[in-house]
Formats: sequence, C-alpha cells, structure tokens
Amino acid sequence: MLLPPAPETLHPALWRAHQLGRPVGAGLPSGFAALDAQLPGGGWPLGALTELLLPHEGLGELRLLAPALAAVQAQQRCVMCFDPPASPCAWALSALGLDLQQLVLLRARQTLKGPARSRLPAPDVLWALEQALKSGHVGAVLAWLPARLPADALRRLQLAAQSHDGPVFLVRDAALRHQPSAAPLRLALAGAGADRLRVALLKRRGPPLAQPLVLALPPVLSGPAAARAQRAVAAPMGATAAVSPR
Repeated sequence: MLLPPAPETLHPALWRAHQLGRPVGAGLPSGFAALDAQLPGGGWPLGALTELLLPHEGLGELRLLAPALAAVQAQQRCVMCFDPPASPCAWALSALGLDLQQLVLLRARQTLKGPARSRLPAPDVLWALEQALKSGHVGAVLAWLPARLPADALRRLQLAAQSHDGPVFLVRDAALRHQPSAAPLRLALAGAGADRLRVALLKRRGPPLAQPLVLALPPVLSGPAAARAQRAVAAPMGATAAVSPR
C-alpha cells in the first residue's frame, strides 16, 4: 500500500511547524551565512516585503543590506530608495560596494513637519512605491516608512511586491514589533557593540528563532574608536552609553 505524499511536498506554500518555508525560488543571499541559514529560501525573499524594525536609523541597516543591493546592481538593475531619513553619503555607499549610477532616490514632494516617526507618509510616496513594484523595471526597493500608515497600506504593498522579482525592504520603528503586518518576514535590529548588529527574527515562514543572531558588519570605525565603543557597550547600566556606529 502506497503512503500518501507528505503534505509539505504538495505545494511550496505548505510547511510543517518545525520547518522553514519553501519559497518557489531561492532567496537573494544576504552576504551573512548565519542569517541566510535562518531565512526561508536561504536569503532575502523575492516578491515579498521584508520589514526591518529598529529603534533609530544608523544602527548598521545599510551595511546589513549592502551585499544584497550590490548583487542586484551587478545584474545591471537599479536600487530605488524612498524617503531616506537623511541625504546618503556618496563615499560611504561606494565603500559598501554600491554603484551610485544605479541608485535612484525619491523624496516626498511636500514638506513634512514633525518627527519622521510620527508623521503620516506623503500619499505620492506610497503611490510611487506601489507603482515601482508593479513596473518590473526596478531591481530592489528600500523604503523608510513612518509608524502611522493607512490600515491597508502594507497589504497593498505586499500585493504589489508579489509582482516584483526582487527584494523589498521597509525600514520602520521598533515600537511596531507587536503590531500585525502583512510582511512575510520581519526582523528587529539592535546594536550589539562596535560594528556588530543584533538581529531578531520576529516573523518568518517557519518556526520562531529562540535567540537573536549577532552579525559582524563591515567596519567603519578605527581601531581605537571601535575599542572605546565596545567598552561603552560592556559598561554596566548607568554608565556612559555607547553610540552606535552608522
């Protein structure tokens, strides 16, 4: 008597609770082997949203994403950035291996007042982001979105991302970690010392990850500065706080 096939073999969208999900295609390698081992498909998902939640910008999120973005540009496809919190530093991006000629920046046409985390996004930015995902002409998308979004905004972006064949990264506030999200992959980022980043997988197609990963990022500090930052991180509560490198 033939046994029925295992349920997870019937369709890529099915997996057992103790297994990582099996996307239709392989993911885009992140450049960090320890992270790839924990991501369904062995890398950043394609055709789906990835949310990066962090307490403030400059923790090392660009250094985390740079290998994947550079790999996209190596295929002669552009990287499109929506509403970055500050003007990017050209030499720093070049040092990370990014091609400035294949980097497109888009900012809101209107002047937005108030803290970036509390303001509403400009409607034209959300519209342009959705259209870029549907266009088929963009290799990778990186967008900084505020905490306050229309109720259906993430759902619409996830539907648009499904027609996009590259990675889509949304950078948002860490305070949103307990709110529901249409993004299939959600990561919480935090500093872990000089040139080190703590990555907690909040949501993935698979079992939860018990312990956060600690990744070594490409260094940007000199030796003495890195040592000072590391001592500050190791100091007891109430001591001088470390400044996370950008």
